[in-house]
Amino acid sequence: MAERTVKIEIKRQSSPDSSPHWDKFELPHRPGMNVISAMMEIAANPYTADGKETTPIAYDSNCLEEICGSCAMLINGKARMACTALVDKLDQPIKLEPLSKFPLVRDLSVDRSVLFENLKAVKAWVPIDGTYDLGPGERIFPQVQEERYPLSRCISCCCCMEVCPQFNESTGFVGAATIAQAQLFNEHPAGKVLKEERLHALMGDGGIQECGYAQNCVQACPKQLPLTKAISDVGRDVMVQAVKDAFTR
Repeated sequence: MAERTVKIEIKRQSSPDSSPHWDKFELPHRPGMNVISAMMEIAANPYTADGKETTPIAYDSNCLEEICGSCAMLINGKARMACTALVDKLDQPIKLEPLSKFPLVRDLSVDRSVLFENLKAVKAWVPIDGTYDLGPGERIFPQVQEERYPLSRCISCCCCMEVCPQFNESTGFVGAATIAQAQLFNEHPAGKVLKEERLHALMGDGGIQECGYAQNCVQACPKQLPLTKAISDVGRDVMVQAVKDAFTR
């Protein structure tokens, strides 16, 4: 009986300016394999399917349990996490490509720093700094915690931005992840002191008005965040803030 194998095709590029090409690999099948474990085997034995030695694949990964968000890539054309992409549930050959809307670093590794720049632009943090005792924080009812918890599960994988038709250089749209985090901190007892500043940031270029409500983000999100609800809530708050601004000038 022939040994069962896994066939993988990887789009490779040694630098942002070099020409892309595809390398084909064939690995022995093991029960429970995911895409990352297959990549590890290629790194340990970097030979293509036709026996040619090659360089190990460049890719990002860390936690291997869908928490860090770093191993997002295109798997058979779909933006998803490589750590939870089980080989047995994928059509072969498994085709791996880097996310297409972010600057390429090498092979499957891309620069997703635009997300963190966007988060800084909307001040997506709790504005408390220092080691001094501020006393007890505001109490939050369990029901409210349950409502807010889903938005806190964002892992900054950028899958929502990859699949968004509005996320591109011409619009400068900040993307669903940034808007959702702005909403999370707008509802936080301490974070809400910066709510107006966040809403003003989302009124500008690339802000909430760029969203076309395609809802691709909800389908792609590996953590099932309520992204369209967050976008709708922020859109409402932006409109209310705009009216307030008009009457306070």
